[in-house]
Amino acid sequence: MSGHNKWAQIKRKKEVTDKKRSQIFSKLLKAISIAAKNDSNPNYNPILKSAIERAKEFNVPQENIERAIKKSSDLENIKEILIEAYGPEGTALLIEVQTDNSNRSVAEIKKILNEHGGKWGDPGSVTWAFEKTDKGYLAKFPQKIQLSSEERLIKLMEALDDHDDVVEIYSSADLENDGQDK
Repeated sequence: MSGHNKWAQIKRKKEVTDKKRSQIFSKLLKAISIAAKNDSNPNYNPILKSAIERAKEFNVPQENIERAIKKSSDLENIKEILIEAYGPEGTALLIEVQTDNSNRSVAEIKKILNEHGGKWGDPGSVTWAFEKTDKGYLAKFPQKIQLSSEERLIKLMEALDDHDDVVEIYSSADLENDGQDK
């Protein structure tokens, strides 16, 4: 034996894994805080719901998730920036950024674009190709149906389960204000 302590080896390995885990937790919790800035209810905020599900995949404790949601009210200095760019082979990119330091974020995005053959776009050069709506779109089917509640959507999906027909389903993206009591 060379006299090395087994605990010292375990401790070094644990430090490395704990550091990686901590970095992942920090990124996930920050995403939750930013997503909860507009609405802290995951039932009405799909971005927050997705961020919470992703955090649970990495075994983030529920207490930490709740703390991150409460912390969202402290994020008053977070700004939203819309950046227009072209990716490789002229692919239009519309990049939404939430940051506390817009100069740093813009510089990082420019660096990434340059490394991968992208180009910075002028304001209005890319937005024409994108549409931001308040509609939810689910699938293509032969007839159109307007939905205003989640329950009707579930009933419709169950009814269509047996059919090979295709129906186009549009719903309100804001399920909270569909005019009905929940």
